[in-house]
Amino acid sequence: MGQHWTANMLLDLERYVVFAIGAWMLIWVLLAGVLAGRKIRGDQPPVRQMIVEFLISMRTILIFSTISMIIVISNHMGWLYGPKLAASWGPVWFGACLLLMIVAHDAWFYWAHRIMHRPQLFWTFHRRHHRSHNPSPFTAYSFDLGEAAVMAIFVPLWVIAVPTPWPVLGLFMAHQLARNTMAHCGYELMPATADGKPMFDWITSVTHHDMHHERGKNYGLYFTWWDRWMGTEHPEYHARFAAAVRKPPVRVLVAAE
Repeated sequence: MGQHWTANMLLDLERYVVFAIGAWMLIWVLLAGVLAGRKIRGDQPPVRQMIVEFLISMRTILIFSTISMIIVISNHMGWLYGPKLAASWGPVWFGACLLLMIVAHDAWFYWAHRIMHRPQLFWTFHRRHHRSHNPSPFTAYSFDLGEAAVMAIFVPLWVIAVPTPWPVLGLFMAHQLARNTMAHCGYELMPATADGKPMFDWITSVTHHDMHHERGKNYGLYFTWWDRWMGTEHPEYHARFAAAVRKPPVRVLVAAE
């Protein structure tokens, strides 16, 4: 079992490094000039914050890898019949299962996240994440121990309850980490309509989650549905999104020869 835990931990670490460092390199370094007009805030988070976020994320990965052993042990003991059953259901179920898992995780995240904002739980479960008032791509996994456990347990519960092909788990993890790092990247990436609204308004934009770190509300991860159904979307969201996408591009001054 120790080998399985090590393999899970290394895979989770590889995913985090690829997506977090990749997002930082792509958005903050390579495309920083191109995206300058879409920077949500004027200041950058301090380097010390990002180093701490990275180190805390290593702890989170250890927790994720440990809790994922529920799946490994259940499968090893012959208790897990779902993946084999799902493999026989064909490509339609493969796609449907991935979509359903994403939608279910969005609901799990919204309600767990909202509950962790209650005063009696916030300081134990969610304070670490909000120390990143101005987030960076490394904020994605910067969790307290309790929050890491709550977020990690979703996948084992889903796999036990719903017949899920093994490759769906890999695609789901890649999706959630990509969306998570992008949500904290500090640059608005979603296309806008002519009047400055999000082109895909049912999907959370970077501004949507950035406002959560700055002003609260906006508890959703992938979709805006739950925030709108429950009245927890920040009333200034669309105005802030319009401001982020309408900033004039940086002018490059070329010295006359």
